[in-house]
Amino acid sequence: MGDLILTTFDWVPQAPRGFVRDLRARWALEEAGLPYRVVGVPFDDRKPAHFAHQPFGQVPWLTDGDISIFESGAILFHLGELSDTLVPTDPQRRSDAIEWLFAALNSVEMASLPWSLCQFSGNNHGPNWQMFDGFLKMRLGHMEQVLAARDWLAGGFSIADILMADVLRLVDRFDGLADFPACRAYVARAVARPAFAKAHADQLAFFAAADAGRIPA
Repeated sequence: MGDLILTTFDWVPQAPRGFVRDLRARWALEEAGLPYRVVGVPFDDRKPAHFAHQPFGQVPWLTDGDISIFESGAILFHLGELSDTLVPTDPQRRSDAIEWLFAALNSVEMASLPWSLCQFSGNNHGPNWQMFDGFLKMRLGHMEQVLAARDWLAGGFSIADILMADVLRLVDRFDGLADFPACRAYVARAVARPAFAKAHADQLAFFAAADAGRIPA
């Protein structure tokens, strides 16, 4: 393992604070007790060096020595390889953690993201909204059955729970889990963990520190 450096934006507007996806990596790093540092790249003026690490101009990315990794799921998978705290050692539980990591991205966030964007923009009406809302509720119905029967997705807490809880946390921000008590209770368990509390507070502090020096638009 090399020097772990997590890169995120140097500043973001108020609305996404606490939900920028570097939080997922921060949370995993805190759970594992791995030493790391956070650096910022410009939010407004994204340079070629940014795109060299993240081809879509997004954040976060993680560097581990000479290795550079983008996409939060890939970062969590990499960190899981560095710590038994994040991925079970039992072969079946390890497989469970990996499949649920992908399920959080491909099955749940795929449904939650358009729904959440509509909520952010206030465009939560009309036929497209009904389609997005119905799709998300269908996926949440399946998750409700899963989470009613277990505390964590792969036996013990793992990278799968970091990702799934963070996906569901954004839905909960807009009260989208009101009819899914097992999902809501799962999110509450996850965010009650000390590692989440520190990661969340650190992200808010990181962006707030840039406010004083920022010229209003």
